[in-house]
Amino acid sequence: MARIAVIGAGMGALAAAARLAVAGHRVAVYERTETYGGAVRRFERDGFAFDTGPGLLPLPAVYRDLFVKTGKEPLEECVGLVQVDPSARHLFADGSEAALPNASRAGVVSALDEALGAGAGRRWGDFLVRARETWDRTRRPLLEEPLWPDWQVLAEREPYPAVPHKRLLRTRRAGTLAEVGAWELRDPRLIALLESHALAYGLDPRAVPANAAVLPYMEHAFGTWYVRGGLRELARAVYERCLARRVEFHFGAEVAAILEKDGRAAGLELADGTAVEADLVVSGVAPGVLDRLVRGTAVRAAGEVPPLRGAPSRLTVLLALRGGRPEGTAHRTVVHAADRDAELDALFGAAPGMAARPTVTVLRPGDPALVPDPAHETAVLMATVPAEGGSAEETARRADDLITVAERALPELRKRLLWHEVVTPADVEEATGAEGGAVPAPALAAADGRMLHASNSTALSGLFTVGGWSHPGGGLPHAGMSGALVAGLIVEGPDFQGSQ
Repeated sequence: MARIAVIGAGMGALAAAARLAVAGHRVAVYERTETYGGAVRRFERDGFAFDTGPGLLPLPAVYRDLFVKTGKEPLEECVGLVQVDPSARHLFADGSEAALPNASRAGVVSALDEALGAGAGRRWGDFLVRARETWDRTRRPLLEEPLWPDWQVLAEREPYPAVPHKRLLRTRRAGTLAEVGAWELRDPRLIALLESHALAYGLDPRAVPANAAVLPYMEHAFGTWYVRGGLRELARAVYERCLARRVEFHFGAEVAAILEKDGRAAGLELADGTAVEADLVVSGVAPGVLDRLVRGTAVRAAGEVPPLRGAPSRLTVLLALRGGRPEGTAHRTVVHAADRDAELDALFGAAPGMAARPTVTVLRPGDPALVPDPAHETAVLMATVPAEGGSAEETARRADDLITVAERALPELRKRLLWHEVVTPADVEEATGAEGGAVPAPALAAADGRMLHASNSTALSGLFTVGGWSHPGGGLPHAGMSGALVAGLIVEGPDFQGSQ
């Protein structure tokens, strides 16, 4: 039985802690803030409650597996899972719209044909078939297995089976998600639908590899789910599972350094000078923070994937509204930017900023647990923004822009608005420790390895990394899988081949 110190209480760290405790280890978590969950937080005011991080859960099987492996009560006995239908309502720049059924290829094809014209659904359905092939090729190495020692194979190979396209008398295959849209979907509305999945993770579709097709595929194949009471309830349930497995938690305990002895991790030094002895250390912090904690020691093996930095962040606006949620309201509406190219140039250009009318996701849960009474409603607006600090005036302007865009999805929004709160990149940084409030994206293949994340094992013996900034990357399912991978590497050793 090893003494294991876990740095941070994000979702990946919690998942690892619960699994390691079940395996018989003594696990203690040290979190610099006063609560658990990382970016999965809650804001409450005047009887209203809001998720300030993710609002929906893709691929719930990851957390079902966590609860099966760590106790008797399955996930559904600990939280209320609701499949969202429609999966999303999309409002396009030309005024057209489409509501897409949840986890139904035939339903999506029919809905797109009806909304966008005959043939639109078939093109999207054919794309999903290719995306499924991509998922089948990449699921294990990019989600369920530790990062391969010869990760360069993943970096060099584009697994998306793109349709050949003739250009300048030469046959080419799509190398980026934008090329997939332009060459295979062709309709600007389908292209906007495709690219919005990348943009939601802070990815530039013009640069991200074609196998980012797995992002819309995951949503299509496994559905989109909501947790009653908000996604914070999922964090609570995982935290309570850790407590039930006798994981110790120390909140307000900032780690100043990772202690080393005889060339291996040997514990932690806290900011107050306390030394914590441990046989193994699991770090759930962002790369820049980890670099400071190891005090100059190289933790990545030679030739290993460098950590991703400079990812965009999110701006979130929480709305308290007069009037109840109308019957039949979509849980999620995506309002697409009027000028997508201008939006991408503004966000990913040489001097990153935010377009005046960005793509905005509007979440309207209709959950009685989030409002003071049925005569009120909550809504959450989210947009991808640069990971940077901004003045109060700039933040207020950006928030107002989001509200203006959201009026397409929420008629008479400003008349109904009681008050709003803004969650800025600085707030994300405070919650997660990531520089500028950067939000990590899931790992992807190809692109010379730029979209891979650093291995869960490190060059410093006894030190492992977990969470969105290590393999397999960002997103709630990937965080949960990172916990499973770290637990496997510790319990079964370096020959661990991944979940079965």
